[in-house]
This record gives sequence, structure tokens and C-alpha cells, in this order.
Amino acid sequence: MPVLTTLLLFCDILLLCCVDCTVPPQDDMEPLEVEFHSVDFRNVLHWKHHPRAPEDLQYFVQYKIYGDKQWSVAELCQGIRELQCDLSQETSDPREWYYARVQSASSEGLSPWVISSRFHPQWDTIFSPPKIKLNVTERGIVVHIKPPRSPLQGERNTRISVTKLQKLIFRIYLLHDGVEKVQSYKREGSKHLRHHSVNIRVQCLPEEQTASGFLG
Repeated sequence: MPVLTTLLLFCDILLLCCVDCTVPPQDDMEPLEVEFHSVDFRNVLHWKHHPRAPEDLQYFVQYKIYGDKQWSVAELCQGIRELQCDLSQETSDPREWYYARVQSASSEGLSPWVISSRFHPQWDTIFSPPKIKLNVTERGIVVHIKPPRSPLQGERNTRISVTKLQKLIFRIYLLHDGVEKVQSYKREGSKHLRHHSVNIRVQCLPEEQTASGFLG
């Protein structure tokens, strides 16, 4: 190849690289309201489509633990079109603080990365009501409490209980003759109530958010 041709080819490549490097991020494509939503430690990152962005956007998600310098790629959330990414496995330590970020891409270019607020699974997850089973006996009602399960896998590939990840209080609300009473327990399982005609509902709460006065 003649020297002149080689130089021209090199200049063309250099020019393309420079043009590519100077393309500014597309602010009107950036994802909006990037935030974690968590129920029973199912930690899902959500965001919204920018109203001025093209419809053919693809999204790329990364995450990291607070204090880490490097971002990690969320392998299952690369080039996706959905407006959410399940990061339960990537954020499986409930005691850590996490960040996530999202970037969109289209034929028009790339958006800036948009970072979520800091996320702490133990503090930010909410708990769905536990499953309950009632048995009526001569002495009253026995309430069997089964807490919700997280999406994380334990032994034998079964989903582990949320109580393995966080201490909970099981609060039983009893409505009898128009009067509501509350009883709180630190452990799941069977609870004997000395009532026969009551309306019952059960709530899970993190232990640190409840007051004292437990029954068991």
C-alpha cells in the first residue's frame, strides 16, 4: 500500500475516533426517576422513559456496593427494553448499601448515566402480609403464622424466609365486640388466642421499628 494511501486511511480513522469521542451525551434520552422498589427483599430497580426520547431505546444497568470504586455489570439487564431490572441477587446482602445506574442507547447516541439514591435492603424493603391459618378449638383460636419468602435461594433450591435476613415482629390485630386489641410476637409459628368470635389480621414489621411489650 502506498505511503500516501496509508496516511489518508490513518487520518480517516483518527477523524472518526475524534468525532465519536466528542459526541455529547443525549440529555433528552436519559432515564427518569431511577429508584429501587423492594418487597420481601425482591429488589427491583425502576425508571421511566424520557418523554422526548425515541421509542427504540435500549437500557443498560450497572450496580455497586457503597464505597466501591468500580461498577459491576448487571448481566441480565444489558440492552433491555423493559423499564425495570431485578437486582435481588446482586444486592443479596441485606446489611450493605448499594447504588445502581442506568444508561439508555439508541441510533441517536447514548444518554448520561443516571444514578439511583443509596439503597439499603434491610431498611428499605417492605414486607407483605404473612400467610395465616386458623384452627378453632374449645379454648379459643390457634393462629398459625408463616412469614413471606424472599427470592433468594437456600438449601435444596428453596426460597428462604425473610426472617433469615431480618428479625421481624408479628403483630396480630384482634377485633372483638367493636374493640381492637394488638398482640405482638417475636417468633413465627402457632399462637393461641383466647377468643372465639374475632376478626384477625396479621402484619410483619422490622423489630427495630416496633415498641416493647412482646408476648413471645
